[in-house]
Amino acid sequence: MKSSITAASPVLPPASMQPPTALSIDNLSFSYSGKKALDHVSFKIMPGECTLLLGPNGAGKSTLFSLITRLYDTREGHIELCGFDIKQQTRKALANLGVVFQQTTLDMDLTVMQNLRYHTALHGMNRKLATQRIQEELERLSMYERRFEKIRQLNGGHRRRVEIARALLHKPSLLLLDEPTVGLDMPSRFAIVEYVHQLVVDEKLAVLWASHLIDEVYPDDHVIVLHRGTIRANGTVNDVLQATQSKLIKDAFYSLTQGEQS
Repeated sequence: MKSSITAASPVLPPASMQPPTALSIDNLSFSYSGKKALDHVSFKIMPGECTLLLGPNGAGKSTLFSLITRLYDTREGHIELCGFDIKQQTRKALANLGVVFQQTTLDMDLTVMQNLRYHTALHGMNRKLATQRIQEELERLSMYERRFEKIRQLNGGHRRRVEIARALLHKPSLLLLDEPTVGLDMPSRFAIVEYVHQLVVDEKLAVLWASHLIDEVYPDDHVIVLHRGTIRANGTVNDVLQATQSKLIKDAFYSLTQGEQS
């Protein structure tokens, strides 16, 4: 019997066997005092995909993150994390999420180990598992030997490493990074960018990285350009370059945001 399968008809596993979308945003809008910060935003992120959310200051990136993490309540639109509705199944949804905010949330007077143990306790890990996870994450970030130092003794780059380790302790499916390299020196910044991209490859982690720094975009990344609360581009780096007829992603970004970088 002749096969009916062609190159244009890929064989896909049954829907029940396919991994759930790591993050699904559908028709999301949000306003402050009548002024729209997000206007009908929709996109998806799959496991093993690093998505750079690019936008000038005031584009709506932090508002979007606040809605995903439930710091703000979603009034218009729909958010799902790994198949769980963020409003109806909040605990199950957020259990799949790791977050590094732009402003540090570490306790400066506690040690690295104390900060991380507190996080594992919040996630209900027993002491043995917590110790194992903490060692694994700190070793991957070359921070294990500094585990008994207080946070205030660390420089900015090392504090960021601790925050990334903390966000990964409970093995999330989606990692949110809100401008995590702002204020860091160049070596620290690029070390974190490289580390996160390697996690995507090695762990099949889904990442949503909010940034306004174009040099943090890798050629294989997915790119979303957000400007004035609306999505101006959503696709691979090549998709965005072709759509804007640009040779470099910085030129595409400038074109899409009409030169309003800041």
